[in-house]
Amino acid sequence: MTDQTPRGPRVGIKGPLMFSAFFGVVAFVTVLIFGSGGTGHGLRFDLAFSAGGIAFIVCLVIAAMLSMTYKENADHLGHGSGVNLRSEDRLKRHGAPGAGSPSGQAAERPEGHTPGTDRADSAGGDEPQA
Repeated sequence: MTDQTPRGPRVGIKGPLMFSAFFGVVAFVTVLIFGSGGTGHGLRFDLAFSAGGIAFIVCLVIAAMLSMTYKENADHLGHGSGVNLRSEDRLKRHGAPGAGSPSGQAAERPEGHTPGTDRADSAGGDEPQA
């Protein structure tokens, strides 16, 4: 025999089947007990089998769709070059004024700056909003 590696991730059928069977049985028992309308009436097996079958099929389809959409991330995505960068590091790299200030805010404003006109001021600065 030759050693062949699988082309994609190995996804077994046992997990989704057990998951769907569990919810099918839960739906069956729930409808069997509560679908009769009280203790004076008989158990409704027709409704219980319908609800159990529908729950089983819906859960199985959802599990199959989720397993088909599974995809490994590309290698270059795990090196911290994306959204996990801190803004302080990004500002230092581009040489923005006040990037190294201990308060995390810009040390000085440019001349002619009107408070409340940029995103940092409108996001909750020290001045009261009108």
